[in-house]
Amino acid sequence: MRSKHVPQRTCIGCRTTKEKRDLVRIVRTPENDVEVDPRGKRSGRGAYVCPTQACLQAAFKGQRLEKALQCQIPEEVKARLAEAIDA
Repeated sequence: MRSKHVPQRTCIGCRTTKEKRDLVRIVRTPENDVEVDPRGKRSGRGAYVCPTQACLQAAFKGQRLEKALQCQIPEEVKARLAEAIDA
């Protein structure tokens, strides 16, 4: 019996590869809103980060998140993302 394939994704903060379910997806929706996608199913361009503030801040610092989502992210949206990661 074959084992089930587990999708792998790379955290844009720390650049480590982990299982998709261990990471948090941040998505730019077709309406150009940036938000956390808890189920990982929303349509739009996505990027993955570890569920830690350190990885999220690293993604902000190098503008990696903005490059991955191909959009500018306002400070209030960054604050909202940080709150969502903490929760």
